[in-house]
Amino acid sequence: MERDRRNYEYESEYHRTSRRSGDRYDDRYDDRYNDRRSRSRYDDEYFDRRRPEEPERRRTSQAQSQPPKKKKKKKKRSALGSSMTYILTVFGISAILAVVGWTIANDLLALNKEEATASIYVAEDADFGDVVDQLKDKDIINYKLIFSLFTTLSGGQDAISPGTYNLNTDMDYRAIINNLGSSSAARASAMVTIPEGYTMDQIFALLEEKGVSSVAKLQDMAANHDYAFSFLQDIPLGDYHRLEGYLFPDTYEFYMGEDPKYIINKMLVNFDAKVTDAMRQQIWDKGYSIGQVLTVASMIEKESDGTDRAKIASVMYNRLNNPSGGTQGYLQIDATIQYVLPEGEIVTKDHYSTVQSPYNTYLNKGLPPGPIANPGLEAIVAAINPESTDYFYYALGDDDVHHFFSSYAEHQAFLNS
Repeated sequence: MERDRRNYEYESEYHRTSRRSGDRYDDRYDDRYNDRRSRSRYDDEYFDRRRPEEPERRRTSQAQSQPPKKKKKKKKRSALGSSMTYILTVFGISAILAVVGWTIANDLLALNKEEATASIYVAEDADFGDVVDQLKDKDIINYKLIFSLFTTLSGGQDAISPGTYNLNTDMDYRAIINNLGSSSAARASAMVTIPEGYTMDQIFALLEEKGVSSVAKLQDMAANHDYAFSFLQDIPLGDYHRLEGYLFPDTYEFYMGEDPKYIINKMLVNFDAKVTDAMRQQIWDKGYSIGQVLTVASMIEKESDGTDRAKIASVMYNRLNNPSGGTQGYLQIDATIQYVLPEGEIVTKDHYSTVQSPYNTYLNKGLPPGPIANPGLEAIVAAINPESTDYFYYALGDDDVHHFFSSYAEHQAFLNS
């Protein structure tokens, strides 16, 4: 209503002025009038939109005429500064990568490493991770992940064989893998001398002591592996003692941790070479088998002092070939009883009648079931070619020399003297 009132007053003023002056109708008044009406309407609408709690704003020509603020322009970064930042970032990353790469390369290529040597044992059922752990723990390598990755990519895991290997830090990754193989020059070995007359149990215990293999593995292989030798074809599998007498005593070089199959095979090959075709022909010509001659030779090895093998052989054959004379076909060899006694127990006269075993040659005529030891070449030769004597008895004197007798009376007289 206030707005209508103002418009009415303005209109009335306009008409009064026109009537007083008698002027014609002037379009300028209409323009002014319309402009006034338009501005009044805009102002009223603006002020009507204010919130009720706000006081009425004062209209000032200064506020209406104030120009809009200009936005501040952001300063552009210098192209030189950006380039330097990029260059420094690339250089820093490259430096880090270079240091890491050089460190890895030193390990991979065995550069600038402290001198160290170590013995690495690879068991037959060893996991590759166990081998890598040993290499790291013994300072042969520094980075297990890098070595494992290199070995996998190069197919090196398949080349690693059981055994004990002497490695050092002069070896790069490739050399380490190559030296963990069966034909490696770095593979640790042991020289083992097997004395003449050792039993299989003694031989296997010695090999285990030297770190070549374990008794259990050797026994299993001896019992169950069918070795392709003609002299073993008639001996059934199942008992490791089946090879007693055939493991030729000698000095051998074995790899540490070697496969037991090859350990035994090496000794059998040696036996096969030492017992020549000529010797085998002599055995067959006399009506014996190789096993029988080895049984005699094993008893000779146990009974002889090393100087009287052929004489002791003659006593044994005299007893075997004359069942009605002398000892009535009984060999009566203490060493055959000793073979079946527990370790450390010594044969006494009581054992002659109490030990119930086919190896008791006091109770059983003829040869025992098989060899009781592994004889050397001289004992085998003596068993093939005994001296020709009429001796049936022998006894060890106080002079540590065997004395031989043809009759039981002579034998008893010597023992009672």
